Amino acid sequence: MVEIDIEKENKAIAQEYKELLRISYQTLSAEDKKLIRKAFDVAVEAHQDQRRKSGEAYIFHPIAVAKIVAGEIGLGATAIAAALMHDVVEDTDVTVEDIEKLFNPKVAQLVAGLTKIAQVQKDMNISMQAENFRKMLLTLNDDVRVIIIKLADRLHNMQTMESMADYKQVKIASETLYIYAPLAHRLGLYNIKTQLEDLGLKYTEPNVYNDIVSKIKETKEEQDAYIKSISDVLKKSLDEEGVEYIIKGRPKSIYSIRRKMAAQNVSFDEVYDKFALRIVYKSNPHDEKFLAWKIYSIVTDHYRPSPSRLRDWISSPKSTGYEALHITVMGPMGRWVEIQVRSERMDEIAEKGYAAHYKYKQGANEESGLDTWLNLLKEALENSETNAVDFVEDFKMNLYAKEIYVFTPKGDIKSLPKGATSLDFAFSIHSEIGVKTRGTRVNGKLVPLNHELKSGDQVEIITSQNQKPTANWLDYVTTSRAKNKIRNVLNENTKKIAEEGKEILERKLRHLKIVLNETSVNELVAFLKLKTSLDLFYRVGIGSIDNQQLKDYAAQKSNTFINFFKNKIKRTPTNPELVQKEELTSNYDLLVFGVEQDRLDYKLSTCCNPIPGDPVFGFVTINEGIKVHKRDCPNAISMQSNYAYRIIQARWIDSSQQEFKATLDITGMDSLGLTNELTRIISNNMHVNIQSISLSGEAGIFNGKLTVVVPNNTVLKKLIDNIKKIDGVDKVTRVYNN
Repeated sequence: MVEIDIEKENKAIAQEYKELLRISYQTLSAEDKKLIRKAFDVAVEAHQDQRRKSGEAYIFHPIAVAKIVAGEIGLGATAIAAALMHDVVEDTDVTVEDIEKLFNPKVAQLVAGLTKIAQVQKDMNISMQAENFRKMLLTLNDDVRVIIIKLADRLHNMQTMESMADYKQVKIASETLYIYAPLAHRLGLYNIKTQLEDLGLKYTEPNVYNDIVSKIKETKEEQDAYIKSISDVLKKSLDEEGVEYIIKGRPKSIYSIRRKMAAQNVSFDEVYDKFALRIVYKSNPHDEKFLAWKIYSIVTDHYRPSPSRLRDWISSPKSTGYEALHITVMGPMGRWVEIQVRSERMDEIAEKGYAAHYKYKQGANEESGLDTWLNLLKEALENSETNAVDFVEDFKMNLYAKEIYVFTPKGDIKSLPKGATSLDFAFSIHSEIGVKTRGTRVNGKLVPLNHELKSGDQVEIITSQNQKPTANWLDYVTTSRAKNKIRNVLNENTKKIAEEGKEILERKLRHLKIVLNETSVNELVAFLKLKTSLDLFYRVGIGSIDNQQLKDYAAQKSNTFINFFKNKIKRTPTNPELVQKEELTSNYDLLVFGVEQDRLDYKLSTCCNPIPGDPVFGFVTINEGIKVHKRDCPNAISMQSNYAYRIIQARWIDSSQQEFKATLDITGMDSLGLTNELTRIISNNMHVNIQSISLSGEAGIFNGKLTVVVPNNTVLKKLIDNIKKIDGVDKVTRVYNN
């Protein structure tokens, strides 16, 4: 019985092998096939006694991974061979040296890289996961194919997880959504990304996943009929124009439907662009762009386009290499439909990423295509000093970011992530230009360094040799390249100042008859309640630790015994002023600024060291934000007389009272009595305090802006609900100033 099973299994293995060669995207030479056969034999022999959890022979897994690499991703013989042997070194007695002897250094290098990743310890701890991710990405320096084969391995594992324990399924699926799907996206492997996301959702939110799947099945017939009605109309016109094409319906991925439902807080039925068509046309390279716009004009002859949703990635391809024209049109029955227009070449690039790039580049080989891929990810690894979790978050943010396209003064185009600022642009040109940036002009107008750029902006950078980055710059940029460079420069400056500070401290302590050594440094750090010796030296360097503090430390050091008793006595304060100060500190621990009582970032000034409860004011400095001074600070009079325009009111409040300010935008149809009704509803609500209200009506439209102070969110929600009930009110939205 077992013999027959094994015979059947061997036949299935041979069948899978033939299938692997048949589906290969690259044209395989006789030499290539020999290499793949040899790798297959090594893998079969190495894994012969192994079975997967499901009970099937282990060899089916490496073959499946190789099939994904060959067919879906489209890599050549070297990668296919490495995929077949990706678990050999990890799971059996075969070594990397054995593989190098049997094959070539390239194959051995890929297998070694894959083994390295497999050996990285998996850990539930998030920072460990992040660290693993970085280690994995660092293998890119060897060969980007390591990561691509790893993606294929992960995809097959996700496809065959049924027999695993629940908690393992959730862990692997979460890691897939966190790390591997964004990576596939960045590499332009959209098919792989979609599969990884859908399978990730299947195991992290099974109920949601199954619900969407069943709804898609229910509406499939209706969707097919709908897509056919549009296709029939377009086919007629496309045929008349002599365009060679195919039209296919494009199902929206389950994960993207889920994301839309969550982001827009809508039900499945309300996700408006579930319908999508793809028109793939034949073209020679010369006519590609012309034909795309010809098809655009045919589509828009029949259906009205949404101008705000036209995406032209043919003139400006995405940095992943993706090219297409996306048009969203109003289809029958008032439904929006997305139509993607791609040439056969663009379609292959969208499916296969860079594997298709070098197929279409004359004389290019697989290796040169991989270089392009590699450069995409190198930048994320530039700085190894960053905290691992920040690194992953930065990296992911830059993976997922939608892109904008901006111009240099000479008219060259640059792509940046959406949300990038003019300072990001400076760093994207060159990090040395970034650190010397004094100002930026967008479309000829001077703008702040944190000005958010929009597609089509032309940006000019003004540099100065004397300019240096400040800590505030970290808030002005969004790209990891800029952040890493700024952090590096700031760290270098800190170290320089700390070195000078150390010399100053040594000199000052010598006057106090104290030697600067490890003991005295540690004592000083503890005495001044600092964290590290670097903190100490840096503060001495910038002059924020004065001679008096050092004298106090010396006195305490010379008379520890007396000091001990002093502390004992201090613990039972009898001074009424002291008691009052403590009471104030506990009750009034939050600073607010201006008439509106805004909560802003601030620093307490070192010249007068205010504490909670002291009468204070805010002073807006040029480089360091708001500095808070006591009203009787020695410098107060000169500040108030010379820089009155920079003074802002400040007062301490009790943060436990938790009163919050919220601004509401109200729009509707202007009707008689609407204003009266609105003020009646607000004033009837006991817990709401109106801070400002402005109402205006124009051409039958009513607009209102209302700022209220409320104790909590529940009261605010209730107020919003009541306003919504007023006859004529259309929308009430909360405005966030940040």
